[in-house]
Amino acid sequence: MGGRVHRLATLTLGVIVGALSVLLLAGPAAAHNSFTGSDPENGATLDEAPETVQLRFLSRLDPATTKVTVTGPDGAATYGGEPTFDGNRVTVPFTLGPAGLYTVAYEVISGDTHPIKGSVKFTLSVGATPSVPPTPTAEPTPAPSSPAATPSLAPAAAENEEGPMWPWVVGGLVLVAAIVALVAFGVRRRRT
Repeated sequence: MGGRVHRLATLTLGVIVGALSVLLLAGPAAAHNSFTGSDPENGATLDEAPETVQLRFLSRLDPATTKVTVTGPDGAATYGGEPTFDGNRVTVPFTLGPAGLYTVAYEVISGDTHPIKGSVKFTLSVGATPSVPPTPTAEPTPAPSSPAATPSLAPAAAENEEGPMWPWVVGGLVLVAAIVALVAFGVRRRRT
């Protein structure tokens, strides 16, 4: 009976060590966010203007610490309204400006407090026609850069969701199985 208790204690210890390993290793990796894609895609050339620009990230976004700006080829902001958040996605309404290169700049603060910055660029082959022809000026007017010129990113009422958890669950199960197998192999070897 002593052998059975020893095996049960060894198995239990192996499961506990495995579970702790998964939790400790998964925590820091899950806290660091990263950009995963956009619509329109980075580098795309479009014949028709999108209604919205959407950015996707690995983990959920905090509306209070997420900043997104869209600027057109003339340097003007091209917002059509407030951004909306849905878990790991942020969507910004798009207002058509002139044809040319548009830049979507983003800054996201990860759960581990590291800022993630980047940009997505796409080109529109068509643009809005100005209602009044522009008049030449002696000096170009700089694009607004003050925080007051950027629309506020008010929190949306969408429910946040984490990124996929199944890779962590599968990895944890594999780790626990490996530890249990090693412990069982050690117990069996000691007996012989």
